[in-house]
Amino acid sequence: MRVPAPALILCAAVLWGLLGILGKSAQAAGVGPLEVAFWRAVLGGALFALHAAVTRAALPRGRDLWITAGFGVLGVSVFYGTYQLAVRAGGASLASVLLYTAPAFVALMGWAFLRERLGLREVVAVVGTLLGIALISLGGGQGVQVTPAALAFGLCAGFTYSLYYLYGKAFFGRYAPAALYAVALPVGALGLLPLTDFAPKPPGAWLSLGAIALFSTYLAYLAYSAGLRRLEATRASVIASLEPVVAALLAALLFAERLSPLALGGAALVVGAALLLSGAWPVRRRGAAGVS
Repeated sequence: MRVPAPALILCAAVLWGLLGILGKSAQAAGVGPLEVAFWRAVLGGALFALHAAVTRAALPRGRDLWITAGFGVLGVSVFYGTYQLAVRAGGASLASVLLYTAPAFVALMGWAFLRERLGLREVVAVVGTLLGIALISLGGGQGVQVTPAALAFGLCAGFTYSLYYLYGKAFFGRYAPAALYAVALPVGALGLLPLTDFAPKPPGAWLSLGAIALFSTYLAYLAYSAGLRRLEATRASVIASLEPVVAALLAALLFAERLSPLALGGAALVVGAALLLSGAWPVRRRGAAGVS
């Protein structure tokens, strides 16, 4: 039986929404945030490498290989690390919402570096994102720590997530994404290695780490890319924006995290701005896996 394309996109959004919850669970078991990021890169990279080997996907070479390695440092080491640090500092729901500042960063970088037009839609979305962050900062919530560190790590994760736009625009049309991640994720793991303090882990921690790699990194990509082949990009982006909603609901159920009404309004502005810019945010439209 063929699974409907919207169901595949929704599945990917749910799997990405699990990322902060699983990361917080691993951290509660004694695993540091950077170690969570390290194992996500190692285990996810192994899955992508196996995928690339089975499908005989061509790996980047020469200059493309060096650029991909650089992307691995920024798009994996920094992104994965700051996202988990944001989860520890502010909570899973806050980290997931701040991740959706990425499209605003994309619009600003496109204007600053690619000479792309900053039209009314982009200006409204950027202003909405800034206002949303302000409301989240003022609102806070139960079990949510809106501290300077939480905001800084969350916004850094959103910024490095936005770098997938620049990289993806140049490479996702030339190489299979699995082949690119088979290189970028191991490089990202090496970048995290000197900063990682390894701790003894109970079986439950390994279960959370394995679930992050398998479900929130590898399978989320497969579901999204499969759905995207049969669904319009804009509609897929709208469905995928349910990710922070899933993260917030699970955080409320499992960790008693609840954004205040004011902060929820700010979160709605941030996600709304991301939806407004969905036409200019091609990373997930091209099936970028494990970037959430």
